[in-house]
Amino acid sequence: AADERIHGEVVRGLAARGRRRLAGTFRAAVFGANDGLVSNLALVLGIGATGVPAPVVLFTGIAGLLAGALSMGAGEYVSVRSQRELLEASAPDPGARDALGDLDLDANELALVYRARGMAPDEAVDQAALVLARVQAAERQPAPTDAIGTLEHDDEAVGTGMSAAISSFLFFASGALIPVLPWLFGMSGLAATVTATVLVSLALLLTGATVGLLSGAPPLKRALRQLAIGLGAAAVTYLLGLAFGTTIG
Repeated sequence: AADERIHGEVVRGLAARGRRRLAGTFRAAVFGANDGLVSNLALVLGIGATGVPAPVVLFTGIAGLLAGALSMGAGEYVSVRSQRELLEASAPDPGARDALGDLDLDANELALVYRARGMAPDEAVDQAALVLARVQAAERQPAPTDAIGTLEHDDEAVGTGMSAAISSFLFFASGALIPVLPWLFGMSGLAATVTATVLVSLALLLTGATVGLLSGAPPLKRALRQLAIGLGAAAVTYLLGLAFGTTIG
C-alpha cells in the first residue's frame, strides 16, 4: 500500500509538471476560443437584430473576428513578455555568488539575502553559516550555483510572448469564425440567427466539457456553465439590437 501511494505521488508530480508546461498554451486556447465564440456571436446577433441586410452582418462579423484576434494576440504578447521580464528582474544575480568568498565570516550579509528570499530568520542564519563554511573549506573556490538561492518559477510554464500571441490569435479567430458561418454560406434572417446560436452552443459545450475533464471537475457542470454565460451575453446584445432596430425603424 505504501509503495502504491509513493508511485501515485510520482505520477501526480509528473502530470503536474506536464500541466504547467501546457498551462500557457492551454489558457490561450480556451480563453481565445471562448472569447471568439461569445463576442462574435453577440456581435452578429446584435447587428442582425437591427434589421440590416445579411452582407452587412457578414462583414461586421469578419471585422469583429480580425479586430478581436489582433487585439488578443497583441495583449497576450505584452502580458507574457511583461511576466517574463518581471521574473528575470527578480532572479538572483549570478555574479553575487562570486562575492561569497570575500564576505566577512562574522557578517550577516548572506543571512539577509536568504531572509529576503523568504527564509525564516533562524533558517537563514543556519544556511548562511553552512554556505560560508563550504566556501572557506574549498579555499575560495566558486560557490555552488544554488548558494544564493532561486525563485520558485518555471520559464516553461510562462512560455514565450510570440508563441502565446500566435496561439491567442489563431484560437480567437477559429472561435469567432463559427458564428459567421451561416452568413458566409448565404443564409440570412432568423434561419442564420438560429443556426449560429446552435453552432456556438455546441462549441461552448465542447470547450466547457474539455476544461472540466482536464481540470478534474465535472465536465457536464462546466459545459452547462460555459453555455449559460455565452448565451446570456449573446441574448443581451440581441435584445439591445431589437430595441435599437425598432427605435431607428
